[in-house]
Amino acid sequence: MTHRGSRVLRVGSLARVEGEGSLHLRVAGRRVEEAQLRIYEPPRFFEAFLRGRAHTEPPDITARVCGICPVAYQMSACRAIEDACGVTVDRPLRDLRRMLYCGEWIESHALHIYLLHAPDFLGCDSAVDLARTRRAAVERGLRLKQAGNAILELLGGRAIHPVNVRLGGFHRVPAHDELRPLQEKLRRAAEDAWETVGLVAGFDFPDTSLDADFLALSSPTTYAIEDGTPAVLRTDGARRHFRPSAFPDHVREEQVPHSTALHSRLDGRRHLTGPLARFAISGDSLSPTAREAVREAGLDTVCRNPYRSVLVRAVEVVYAIDEALRIIAAYEPPARPHVDVQPRAGTGHGITEAPRGLLYHRYRLDPEGTVTDACLVPPTAQNQGAIEDDLVRIVERTLAEGDPTDEELTRLCERAIRNHDPCISCSAHFLDLTIDRA
Repeated sequence: MTHRGSRVLRVGSLARVEGEGSLHLRVAGRRVEEAQLRIYEPPRFFEAFLRGRAHTEPPDITARVCGICPVAYQMSACRAIEDACGVTVDRPLRDLRRMLYCGEWIESHALHIYLLHAPDFLGCDSAVDLARTRRAAVERGLRLKQAGNAILELLGGRAIHPVNVRLGGFHRVPAHDELRPLQEKLRRAAEDAWETVGLVAGFDFPDTSLDADFLALSSPTTYAIEDGTPAVLRTDGARRHFRPSAFPDHVREEQVPHSTALHSRLDGRRHLTGPLARFAISGDSLSPTAREAVREAGLDTVCRNPYRSVLVRAVEVVYAIDEALRIIAAYEPPARPHVDVQPRAGTGHGITEAPRGLLYHRYRLDPEGTVTDACLVPPTAQNQGAIEDDLVRIVERTLAEGDPTDEELTRLCERAIRNHDPCISCSAHFLDLTIDRA
């Protein structure tokens, strides 16, 4: 079997990912010498202009990091500052926060499954192309996204960059009557979510496996979303936990010349956060309805195949709808929409599960509550190194089995990147870059 010698693949702008990034791949024979997921969006500098702000401001400011997962940034910011100020939010308000986060999971996963990822499995170049042959499926995806947006609009004040979230809770909370139309919409969305599980379960999944440790939040009583303790599942099956305040001791960021996002290592090893990690670490805590969806999807207890991450996202949509309906059924309007968060000197840590993975915030406050230091570690930045390792493994396996053209390799790499649903804009947060050139 013949094969080409050295070749370089350059994808100037990746298709069907959130944000702008490119790929550089250098191949020598059947060996990948270099794989670079290049995140070239300008640095966001959010950490820098959070300094000097009042402690009440980060939830609103960081919501602007991303139009897809603003709730994740708001919730991590709230939890970090409340931690610094020694405040615990009442259970009814925590439930509303969880429901708001469920809305974000629904709309983000629906966007990814139907508009970004499904075309790869169904032989289409785009969601527009997919709509021509499977219009009903695309309409189902849009209905699910609308259901998620409806939760954000009711609890957050609007679907993009919500304005109703504040430290200690919300500016206002809904009355019982306001939840009834949402309840009906979610019941209809539950049917679409089940059909989504059936759709993705029928996809043809290449056989491959990730070689990276998993990192996700865990909780003793529920599937962790807006709260929990960081948990690690190593490739050898070993499990452990660490305190949220110890996150910087375990996850170390480093700069690489080819990206305006920092790479991360977990105790010196590559790691992956996101749906596969959440399911492997906390799958036993899913609701009975979601566990039935797991069986329908044919998922193993621990899944390391990145192509099958779309199955976990479909299960998480079922779970998020089920969880939102549970919270609505038990809802009693709290006596007050928020608890007071008085400033004090301290450092706070907040970690939540954005749709595509674990999101960490840290803030240091002076006695007046002014932010003196801020750190945001988004999931895609943590995953970037693992994605590059995944590309090397997938491409070398493909080269060992045949002689793909450059066009075929390019499609393969783009598809492999989309498995991880990278939010590229979110990840570009670093402040300093020094490159030594010979």
